[in-house]
Amino acid sequence: MGRQPVLPRRDFLALGAAATAAALLPGLAFAETPTGVKLHGLSAFGDLKYKPDFTHFDYVNVDAPQGGTFNFLPPNWGANQSPLTFNTLNSFVPKGDSPQRMEMCFDQLMVRAFDEPDAVYGLVAESVTISDDRNSFTFSLRPQARFHDGTPLSAEDAAFTFKLLKDKGHPDYALPLTHLVDAVAVDAHTLQLKFSGKHTARTILNVVLFPILSKAFYTANPFDSSQMNPPLGSSAYKVGRWSAGRWIEYERVPDYWGNDLPVNRGQNNFGRIRVEFYQDRNVAFEAFKKGEILYREEFTSRVWAKQYDFPAAVAGKVVKHEFPADTVPAMQATAVNQRREQFRDPRVRQAIALCFDFEWTRRNFFYGSYQRSQSCFEKSDFRAEGTPSPQELALLEPLRNQIPPETFGEAVTQAVSNGSGRDRKLLSQAVKLLADAGWKRSGDFVKNDKGGQLSAEILVDDETFEQVYAPWVENMKAVGIHASIRLVDAAQYQLRQNSFDFDLISAAFSFTATPTRDDLEIFFHSRTAAISGSRNLPGTASPAIDALIDAVGAAKDRETLTIAMRALDRVLRARRDWIPSWFAANHRSAYWDMFGFPEHKPDFGFPVEALWWVDKGKAAKIGKA
Repeated sequence: MGRQPVLPRRDFLALGAAATAAALLPGLAFAETPTGVKLHGLSAFGDLKYKPDFTHFDYVNVDAPQGGTFNFLPPNWGANQSPLTFNTLNSFVPKGDSPQRMEMCFDQLMVRAFDEPDAVYGLVAESVTISDDRNSFTFSLRPQARFHDGTPLSAEDAAFTFKLLKDKGHPDYALPLTHLVDAVAVDAHTLQLKFSGKHTARTILNVVLFPILSKAFYTANPFDSSQMNPPLGSSAYKVGRWSAGRWIEYERVPDYWGNDLPVNRGQNNFGRIRVEFYQDRNVAFEAFKKGEILYREEFTSRVWAKQYDFPAAVAGKVVKHEFPADTVPAMQATAVNQRREQFRDPRVRQAIALCFDFEWTRRNFFYGSYQRSQSCFEKSDFRAEGTPSPQELALLEPLRNQIPPETFGEAVTQAVSNGSGRDRKLLSQAVKLLADAGWKRSGDFVKNDKGGQLSAEILVDDETFEQVYAPWVENMKAVGIHASIRLVDAAQYQLRQNSFDFDLISAAFSFTATPTRDDLEIFFHSRTAAISGSRNLPGTASPAIDALIDAVGAAKDRETLTIAMRALDRVLRARRDWIPSWFAANHRSAYWDMFGFPEHKPDFGFPVEALWWVDKGKAAKIGKA
């Protein structure tokens, strides 16, 4: 993981003071989760919408018909999954490219309710009991739980899984398990997870969502990216047919053991879910127009604005609809890789940011449909505004010598251009920042005192981004940066991102509505800067950031959580590790008009493949019966 910076004693004291301040912040009384009793659900601050005898989530249709095929392009993915190709069926390891939605084949201890910010309820686990010291969690597993081959899903499988994921799993799984001391099968239906005490109270909310793997399968098969044989699962779907790198089908399991559980009723309605893979957005759109794809979210503004005039759309067979965005913090930004010496000075990073003319890009490429991102936690209450509040200052003041001075003024925002595409005022500021950082003009480009040239290559995997970023590159060249764009295929892109082999790279992420310390460490903590496959793409390694992440983890209620998150946001923005780009206000969905779906979308998630169903009447009208 690399060496951590050695700090003077006064800085250690400052970091400790910040953590102490987090614990002392005033907040509302909260309902702490009780210990020593069996619980049907958990949440960050003890509040649960659904009672132990609930029959189903409110956002599902329990009378939804089942059957039919759902061909779609998933809009999101995690761990080692790729939307462009796949070369392994193991979604849980650091290497390889796996297909989206493999997680649908595996049950979890508990599942998230999408109409609550952070609540989870029992799936494989019928109940959970928290020890008095809050370091151990004992789960009573449902005896009827089965893998797809009919063998019991036991506590032994679950204990094996958590140890395996901690030791060999993708960082998305391994890092939250850092403080797991042991996973014990007390008996066939009792699992105990023991933590060191260094975890936070909300760590368990992530851990219970991890897939439960078959010990028998992964004893007989290697747990790595070499496998193209479908792993043994236990959930509502299993791998059906597939063609490597092109498409995969998930078949509904008719005798799935958990069909009638309250957390599953009204969900998993499609008989088959097929995921297609395209490395070219235009080819994917043509497939949608032909009806080979039935649902997609549109991420290309030009297409959304101008190209839904094909025959099926004109005839009303295809619907364009904007669903409300999820109420979760989101980040779309470009990471500037500080593992490379030329980007370690924040003035260089600021100069690069000044060269991106969002206003021109929005008008010419986005048809006015995107808004400018400013925060790492956009679309949430965690976005810092104005000057720091007294409560935020209680966290920030102890760190004053460790964080940029701009933190204590108005929250840092990206410069607004005149929309010309080459704003001379902003580019002049960029030239001055580069000069102040030691980069002076020499011919066409700037050089440092060693004669080294400042170069910046943007790594992309889609031609669309070549077009969008080309003006940015030209502006960087205008201020003396030797800038370029490198388009690579999906496999190379994933490999270079995982190994941090890039100068600049763009990414879009969503956080949970109640971020945990574990969530944030993957993106921003010093200890993840050198972990291959982590989301810490810029290589952020700041003890002050680490302390603020600890403050988030120590929050005892939503008010103090919000204060700590806003303080963290201020510092991240002032450091300029990420250059915020843009965001869409809603889900821009397009689909063939053959589906039914619940009237009200839940606030904290949009799993179309789980909640929608085929409406046979609609399908017949458009010739899709």
